[in-house]
Amino acid sequence: MAAPGAERAVTRGRIPGMRRKREEPDPLLAFVSRGFALVPAAAPLGPGCSCSRVGCPNPAAHPLSYGWQTEASADPGQLERWRLRLADVNFATPTGRTHDVLDVPLPAGRIAFRTLTSAAEPLGPVAVSAAGDRCLFFTNARPGGDEDEWWPCDLDAAPETGLGGPGLRWHTRGSYVLVPPARAINGGRARWIHEPAGALPDPLRLLGALADACEAVAAAGEVTQW
Repeated sequence: MAAPGAERAVTRGRIPGMRRKREEPDPLLAFVSRGFALVPAAAPLGPGCSCSRVGCPNPAAHPLSYGWQTEASADPGQLERWRLRLADVNFATPTGRTHDVLDVPLPAGRIAFRTLTSAAEPLGPVAVSAAGDRCLFFTNARPGGDEDEWWPCDLDAAPETGLGGPGLRWHTRGSYVLVPPARAINGGRARWIHEPAGALPDPLRLLGALADACEAVAAAGEVTQW
């Protein structure tokens, strides 16, 4: 005769002794649940980009729609509708609204990460880009929400200029970044490496350490893997 516990397990559709499968967290759903908007982005298709543009200059690393800034949404229902309609796409998040992203080469990101954590500075979500060559520090949006108070910066990244130079980039108004688990044409995948649900820090608290790390890497020509 089966034990009462075993009978209850079978009744609930489980075989006695079988471990319950752990559900993997959904990083995109968690992202929009924080009020951070997403928009569908191109993904790898064979050796190139899933968009229809011939000779795409930024393959698998740009929003699908030219209206990405207005179409972006933090609605979980909209995310689900996109997923049902658009298979195997990446997702990007517009910056400058609820959050900004400070973006540095991976070796510089490694140095800055150690510096900031050693100094016990507030450090929020940090990700490695899908291509595996950049480190993304998510922060609060730049101070100055009103147009009269807005101030531009030489570090600002913009899609029309290839999202910035090779060093420190500040993704704010008019820019975007791909979010984990975005895929790159080199086979890489974006991933969180620190506190994806953490509080966003003030970008000005991180700028000094990130700039110093970029200068150190440029001077030493350091090449390293995270």
